[in-house]
Amino acid sequence: MNQNGSVEDPEQALTRLGGDSSRVTLRRLTIDDQDEFIELVRASADLHHPYMSLPSTPQEFRDFLGKFEDPLSAEGLLVCMRDTGAAAGNININSIIRGRFQSAALGYAAFAPAAGRGYMSEGLGLVLRYAFEHLRLHRLEAQIQPDNHASLKLVQRHGFRSEGYAPDLLFIDGAWRDHERWVITNSMAGMVPSAPHPSQPVR
Repeated sequence: MNQNGSVEDPEQALTRLGGDSSRVTLRRLTIDDQDEFIELVRASADLHHPYMSLPSTPQEFRDFLGKFEDPLSAEGLLVCMRDTGAAAGNININSIIRGRFQSAALGYAAFAPAAGRGYMSEGLGLVLRYAFEHLRLHRLEAQIQPDNHASLKLVQRHGFRSEGYAPDLLFIDGAWRDHERWVITNSMAGMVPSAPHPSQPVR
């Protein structure tokens, strides 16, 4: 939704985020990203293990992309460096639930060639704006393994609050992994839309 309250095209909303001052941009993941994505995932295997398992073959990538066919339930986004267009990481808005919940789960990963330079922090800031101002969500949750210190620092930097510890929450890399649950709402982020999403009940 733009400043005058009208509904904005998703691609336009992604394009305008950050303006020229940001080092990164957001765009939707597409089949054209397959080769670059797989190459970056393979180059980032040591960085990602055992915290996440991303597609590293063409078939896995196509299955992964299929999760985002319905943008009403999930969106797969790439964080790209503005100067080169190269992907620095990906951030997914998963499990979008409307009605009284207006919530979604975040999944994200930096790619090793660009890790440690603050690109993902900038990208997450843009995703928060997109999720709260355009998608008009109320709540976002990130589920993080307790020893994934880089990921914990990332959400803490953006003002997420801890909402507890969930044993055996997600099956990753052949085992059920414990996770901490970190949450941010649009009011915590100072990004409350001027009007709620149409699916939100009046009372």
